[in-house]
This record gives sequence, structure tokens and C-alpha cells, in this order.
Amino acid sequence: MKSMPLPRTRKLRIVAQDPSVKDSDGNILTTEIEIPAEELAPGPRGYRVHIVDYDTSTGTLYQPQPYNPLKDGCYTDPYAEIEKENINELLTEPGFHAQNVYAIVMRTLARFESALGRRVSWGFQGHQIYAAPHAFADANAFYSKSDQALAFGYFRIPSKDDESEIIFTCLSHDVVAHETTHAILDGLRERYTTPSSPEQAGFHEGFADVVALLSVFSLKDVVRNLLLKKSKDKSGLGIKSNRVSVKDLTEKHMRASTLFGLAEQMGQALSGIRGNALRRSAQLPTLEEQPSSTKKSVPYLKRKEFQEPHRCGELLVAAMMNAFLKVWLKRLEKYVEERDEVDVSIVVEEGAAAANHLLTMAIRALDYMPPTDIRFHDYLSAILTSDRETVPDDSKYEYRKILRDSFAAYGIKPAEKADADGYWNMVDGNFSYDRTHFESLLREPNEIFRFIWDNRSNLRLETEEDYFGKAYMKVQSVRPCLRIGPDGFIVRETVAEYIQMTTLRADELPDLGINIISEIPDEMEITLYGGGTLVFDEYGKLKYHIQNSIFSRTNQPERIKYLWRYGYFSNPDFTENIFFKMHLNRVLTQHVDYTEGF
Repeated sequence: MKSMPLPRTRKLRIVAQDPSVKDSDGNILTTEIEIPAEELAPGPRGYRVHIVDYDTSTGTLYQPQPYNPLKDGCYTDPYAEIEKENINELLTEPGFHAQNVYAIVMRTLARFESALGRRVSWGFQGHQIYAAPHAFADANAFYSKSDQALAFGYFRIPSKDDESEIIFTCLSHDVVAHETTHAILDGLRERYTTPSSPEQAGFHEGFADVVALLSVFSLKDVVRNLLLKKSKDKSGLGIKSNRVSVKDLTEKHMRASTLFGLAEQMGQALSGIRGNALRRSAQLPTLEEQPSSTKKSVPYLKRKEFQEPHRCGELLVAAMMNAFLKVWLKRLEKYVEERDEVDVSIVVEEGAAAANHLLTMAIRALDYMPPTDIRFHDYLSAILTSDRETVPDDSKYEYRKILRDSFAAYGIKPAEKADADGYWNMVDGNFSYDRTHFESLLREPNEIFRFIWDNRSNLRLETEEDYFGKAYMKVQSVRPCLRIGPDGFIVRETVAEYIQMTTLRADELPDLGINIISEIPDEMEITLYGGGTLVFDEYGKLKYHIQNSIFSRTNQPERIKYLWRYGYFSNPDFTENIFFKMHLNRVLTQHVDYTEGF
């Protein structure tokens, strides 16, 4: 008798957005999401995520939630059959909190692996990341590389009836997805946490926000509920009998009813952690939209307030989310011709489709970015180039054109090394493959290093011959990928990244053309970082070399000046628990009241 194949996916119930979002009956909005299936140990604990529900503030270890084994070819959800009148009890059920975290972490991880076409590792040695849904009594949540963990806090706020209400960050889809993205990005690009510029620090925060927001918009239950709820507001969409008025399907109305509406509801009480920044970035005016009293000619990135990483990251969120809105409306154009109304289901479907495609683009771009000292223009060129590889014809919805225009509206142009349309230039030159082996080249770091060594001249790694040999070089990763476009078009690639580093005295740098500010003592040792990303095609031929030179005469002086001005050279522990500190600083500026215990 033949055995049935094991299911590849399973469904688990989660809070659809966060507990502040209610349905028409005033109950929290939940939804079922599909995630990779596995035999779960109590916790839940799986092969990539291990929930450990220990509260350090009260010393409480919560009982692990058990999960039934496979039965009749299906996995069961312990919270699938809860009665509607009891749905709000999930807010105080620790077992459901644990499931909410596990499911969202797994969904986020699976989304990255689907977009990148390969398995994704964490940024530490080990296969499982720990997650603590009730880690401490504090208005914070963060990823800790040293602890190999995601930690979610809880806190109290006053409620309307003069009683306090407990806010659990682990119940916010946005917060969980955001922190998971930090952990995944750290595994993909470990040098992005090294201080380099406001843009590199801001990219970690901004990119995590983008993933979280687009992930929420891909949940159809959330978008539908939001559209219907906002229809009661004068600024919202006019929806009657599940129909949307065509005159309301404009950028102005959609901003008010969906994009800004979602950001406003992203947890009022969580504004110190995520919500306030999301509202502010969603409403950030373009350079042309600013009042005449402001200096429109001064790009955001040149302004003092945007030297702070969180404010800097908001530019990335604003550019991406406004591009999402424009794509959404473009996808709806075919439904509004010669019509007065459109079914709300169509609006929801097209919004989810736009969010999914943009999220795939956002993630795939990581493979086309330099491994160190990144800027937003690098990301823009990366997202354009990576999408062109899998979707050569972008004429239907013009995602890439809309993205170019949206980034430009905030003063972000493609990289200088890109072509006129913003795409990375493909390599030219006569590369030697004679002493490398095709099979090894697709997965072996030593083979990649041999290729680099044999082709260091064509790769322009010998600009400073005297120092090239002194700089430490390491091939950090080799990743075969299988990407599938929306039309089924398949692209096989191998992505390898190498890093370079060297430590020199400050007075040695001018000899390399790296001019630094005079305040830095001559005897101070300064470590320079550089590196590149190599993208090979399915035949092992190099397509792209995306490089930030270790001896750059533009990037390195800017980086050194930034580190000196902000005191990084005098504080060797600045990277210790970096995400905890960044999020704590945001919380402290929001004056959130919280107490210990619950």
C-alpha cells in the first residue's frame, strides 16, 4: 500500500494585523496563514524557529503549547475552532501568543526563501532562532545576534475606563515581521550592521519596515477590513454593498483610506516601537509636495535631521510604499474604464498582487547589492536590475519605472556606476575560466577565490598594487539560486560575495588619495572595508560585479568622517546589541508609559 505524501504546508491562525484592528462586531481580526509544514514539538518548536516563552521580568516560564502529530494527512491548529464570541480571549492566551510569533516568523522566512530561490541561514552559527513572546516588561522588541533570539516585550497603557491595558508586541504582525527581517538580513549581509553611514544604518530599519508593511498588505482579510472600516470615514472610500466608487480610486483617496489608514492603525500604543515611524514615513511629502517655505532643492539625504538612522530609513519606506500605491492604482485601471463602481474584492486582490510582487522585488534586490558600505542608490539599482533578470518585459504595469520615479521624488537616483536607466552594467572584459571548475564555481568559496585571484586585474582589484596584497580578502558566501518570474520564466544564478579589509594609520590614508578630516590623530588606526558581489549565470559565466572599493576616494572619506563625528572610534562596543539600542532610543523619545509585570 502506497503511503500518502507528507503535506508541504499547513495553516495556523494569527492576529491579522494587531489587536487594535477590530471587525464589525468589535472583535480582534484574525486570519489563517499558510506556512511550511513540519512536525512541531511543544512550544511550538520547529527546525528553524524555537519558541521559548520565558519572562525575565517575573521569572515565569510559560507552559509550551502542544501540537498534534499528522493525522489523516493533515495537521490541526489548536486555535482553529475557537468560537467567535470567545475570540478576544486569545489576547491573554500565552499559547496563542507563542503560535502567533512562530507562524509570522516562519511566513517571513518562507517569503524570503521563495523570492531568493534558496534556503536562507541566520546570521549566527545554528539552524534555529529562539523567540520569546513575553521576554520582558518593556516597550521594546529586538533581534539579538549574540543571544540568537528575537525578544518581544509587553507594557501597560491607560485605557478609556481608567484601567490599564496590556500591550503585547508579540501580537503585532508588523513588529514580529520587522524583527524577523532584521535577523534574516543579518544572515544575508552580515556587514550591514557595521557602522558606515546614516544610509547603511537606515537601510536595516527601512528595509525591515518595507517587508513588514508589504507583508501585511498581502493579507487580504486585513485590506478588506480596512477598506470597509474606512468607508465610514469621510476621508475613506465610498463603499456600499461591497462596491467601490470609481471616483474614489485615486491616489488622494487611496492614500487616506488605505496606505495612511493602515499606518495609523499599526498600533497606536506601539508608536514608540514601530507605528509612529510608519505613519510619518507614509506621509512624508515628496520634494515637489513640500511647501514653498522649505528648500525643495536640498535632497532629504543632505539634511541634518535625516542623518539619524531612523529618519533616514523612513525615506526608503516612503519611496517604496508610494510606489506600491501607484502600482496598485495602475493594476486597477482596466477595471475602472466606463464603470461607476468596482467590486471591493477586485480592489483587495489587485492590492495583494501588487504587494506580493513588490515584496519579491524588494527581497531579490539583496543579491545585487555590494556587501559593504551600501547607499540607497545601490538598493535602487539592485532592485531594478534583479527584477529585469526575471521579468525582462515590464511594460504591463511598469513596476520599475514607477520605482525609479518614486525614489527620484525623494531625491534618490540610481547609482553612479549604473547605466542611464539605473541598471547595473554587465561586466565586460576577457575573464579567464581556464583554471576554475564549473561545478565547484557554483558552490565552493575556494573556487570563487581562485577565480577572483586569476581575474583580479579585470575585476579592478589591483588599483593599488602595494596595498592589494596587504588587504585581507575572504569569499564570504556562495549561493546557487533558482528564481521564477511571474510568467514562469526561470533564471538560474550563483551569487557570491567577497569582503576586503585592512587596518592602516590615519597618516597613511592620504597616500592612497583618501583625504580625511584634520581632527583625526595621525597615529589612530582605521579599518577600511570593501568588497563586491559576483553574479554568475547558469553556465558559470560572470554577469555582474557590484563592487565598493576598499580604497574608494569618495566613500571612505565620508565613512571615516561619519564615524569620527558620532564617536564610533572611541566606543569599541557600539555594535553590541545594536537593534536593542536603536529601538530603545526610539521608545525613549516617545514617552511611552509602562510598568513591570501583568
